[in-house]
Amino acid sequence: MRRVKKYNTALIGFMIGATMPVLGYWAIEVIFTTLTESGVMDEVTSSTFTKRLKTLSLLSICCNLLPAQIANNTRHVELLKGVILATLIYAGLWTMYFYFGIRFF
Repeated sequence: MRRVKKYNTALIGFMIGATMPVLGYWAIEVIFTTLTESGVMDEVTSSTFTKRLKTLSLLSICCNLLPAQIANNTRHVELLKGVILATLIYAGLWTMYFYFGIRFF
């Protein structure tokens, strides 16, 4: 009989998938701010706030690759489904916001 792992649920995966981009956005924003304050990125991002926001958002969505890969390697299929669902929702919202101009707030 196959043993079901305790945290192998889609709900836990969705919570992880919804949290990782937020933490990734914060970490990447700290890195960008540090580089800007040190003078490395001043010339690059001086007039392109929208491009910087697009980049930050997309990189933060890509932070879900790490938990998705870990779930895949450990054969947590249900957990992986939740992470991928959250990633697809974030990617869809990113596309609607930046390419179709649909503002949510």
